[in-house]
Amino acid sequence: MSERLRVKALEKRFGDIVALEGVDLVVPAGQMVGFLGPNGAGKSTTMRSILGLLSVDAGSILWDGDPIGSDARRHIGYMPQERGLYQRMKVHEHVAYFGRLAGLDADIAASRADAWVERVGLSERRDALIQELSVGNQQRVQLAVSLVHEPSLLVLDEPFAGLDPVAVATMSEVMTEQVASGVAVVFSSHQLDLVQDLTNHVTIIAAGNTRATGTVAELRNSSPHRILAVQWQGDAPDWVPPGGAALPGRAGAFTVPADSDASMLIAMAAAAGTVASVSYEPPGLDDIFLELVG
Repeated sequence: MSERLRVKALEKRFGDIVALEGVDLVVPAGQMVGFLGPNGAGKSTTMRSILGLLSVDAGSILWDGDPIGSDARRHIGYMPQERGLYQRMKVHEHVAYFGRLAGLDADIAASRADAWVERVGLSERRDALIQELSVGNQQRVQLAVSLVHEPSLLVLDEPFAGLDPVAVATMSEVMTEQVASGVAVVFSSHQLDLVQDLTNHVTIIAAGNTRATGTVAELRNSSPHRILAVQWQGDAPDWVPPGGAALPGRAGAFTVPADSDASMLIAMAAAAGTVASVSYEPPGLDDIFLELVG
């Protein structure tokens, strides 16, 4: 599987503030990578460095194995976390304008704008001013802008922020379609359930350095804990599995050591009360995230 983008040991300081201190990230062609971390971890700084909007103090950014340059960056579509739209332009006009900025001929830019405005569900608002749109619809415009020049890499910074469920579904579908066509996609998000559903591979950073990278399954299975969840018929007994601890806010759910004997725990639960259902599995991505970043 070819690597479209590789970020190696990035370092960046702003005066006394260390923003990046060894960030690594790999985005293969035709793959979607979730880029995760708490606020202030360095995600946006890394993305801006990829785009060339920020210089770095150390490390390298490679495109198809070579140092990235201006020509390669023309093949990147970028959606910033902050709104970057001209408020008094119309929707279709805006998308076509950014197509022209990306080097498309006027006719091609207009045709592509037609297609993308329709694809993101804004055909009926194509002549509306950006300032008249809701936050979610402005996010749809930004997605169309990032795709109008048909990039081979998409860099999306919190693309789902402020979206309703319908818009989330549209955004997810478009991202999945791009991956299926061979485009590399990297996106940040605090909605870890979406990340787990959409991606196969994630990279987690904190305090400016990479804490973990791998497939979702690999990271889940690497946890030293497992989740035992028991639903009881009738009143729940006062029971906690040996070596386990109750999960706050999750009735009947416990963390137990990964080397626990699942069949023995289930038998002990059945001896303590009438079990309606039981599950034993690795922690979800949200739990892994908390274990890694605190």
